[in-house]
Amino acid sequence: MKVLQVHGIDRYAGGAAIVMNDLHNGLKKAGIDSRIMCGRPTQSTSVAIPGAPLAERVLGHVTLRLGLNDVHCVRAFRIKHVPAFQEADVVHFHAMHGQFFSYMALPTLTADKATVFTLHDMWALTGHCAVNYDCERWRSGCGHCPHPTVGPSLPEGRDGTALEWKLKRWVYRRSHMTLVALSTRMMEQLKQSILSHLPVCHIPNGVDTTAYQPLDQATCRAALGIPAHKKVLLFAAGHLTRENKGGAVLLKALNDMPRALQKDLVLLLLGEGGDVLASATDLDVWPMGYVGGARQKNLLYAAADLFVLPTFGEGLPLVLLESMACGTPMVAFDVGGVPDLVRPGVTGYLAAPADVDDLRRGILMLLEDTAGRAAMGQRCRDIAVKEYDAAYHVQRYIELYHRVLQS
Repeated sequence: MKVLQVHGIDRYAGGAAIVMNDLHNGLKKAGIDSRIMCGRPTQSTSVAIPGAPLAERVLGHVTLRLGLNDVHCVRAFRIKHVPAFQEADVVHFHAMHGQFFSYMALPTLTADKATVFTLHDMWALTGHCAVNYDCERWRSGCGHCPHPTVGPSLPEGRDGTALEWKLKRWVYRRSHMTLVALSTRMMEQLKQSILSHLPVCHIPNGVDTTAYQPLDQATCRAALGIPAHKKVLLFAAGHLTRENKGGAVLLKALNDMPRALQKDLVLLLLGEGGDVLASATDLDVWPMGYVGGARQKNLLYAAADLFVLPTFGEGLPLVLLESMACGTPMVAFDVGGVPDLVRPGVTGYLAAPADVDDLRRGILMLLEDTAGRAAMGQRCRDIAVKEYDAAYHVQRYIELYHRVLQS
């Protein structure tokens, strides 16, 4: 069986690209012929999406004025002429926004090819945004967008969300593909969306439970230079300062904690922009920068008492899966696929969305309960191994590919 993975990039950068690359490599280990097609290949085995610069430049002047994202990327129509696409038994799309693919090509590309589309965020359901926050207009039709700056932001500030939503609905009704939802919440949302007529299955992201595993906390802290008596929190994201990641909310929650606890608190920041957050507070904040290797990340997760994720919207966060595999309990907002992983009283504390007081309450509660944290940490590890191991993730996709081919 030959599978073609299609995404904007082939680098290990961003959740969707990481998941795609891990799946790609897992498939090859399982004997499946997998290739990656993307906008700008960086791997020697990847295939480029053929460009159409003149057509896209001309069409872009029109679509951008209409407030439409990605529609002008007509290079997508050329994919069907690429040998890698023609030879593939299954084509697997990942997160099709990012100025590399026009969704208008889907009816043509899926007409005679077994197709899988993994939704890594809300973009496919909405008139423009990947994170919908509290907006529910994606159910019946977008327009007058309350969050115009949420990525992908509206071109030139023009609100074309009503038209974009209708265009997507028109395209999906003429497309033939099987959808993959990362979370149980996304499964329910799809049933109420413009994609409700298409078959869907639930395959959560996976985590390498051999690369990420529990380590001795005292040893990890000694390696990092963190005093053994400190209470350590870890917050990780690709870009920590992005509004939807909630860094400012986390600082507010911590700044209002009892002074005695603040003196014993260390906040580790993993990702870009940590120095910006550190400069905005008097707390003991350690910006660790971007860390790509699993070994160093494992050290940080294991050194922490709690992993805190104040995000306002997610698919199924890889950082939570990594924290679970390392046996570190979690505190996060009840958004997206987070409740699949942060199970109240089992693996951590689930706070009401955007509720700073509830986030602080959860952090305080778990920091004060040493025995409870230890029990949660063990359950985190057990659930990660049983339900989210990377090998299981790959196997579920192989089974899906076979089902799609048979149907």
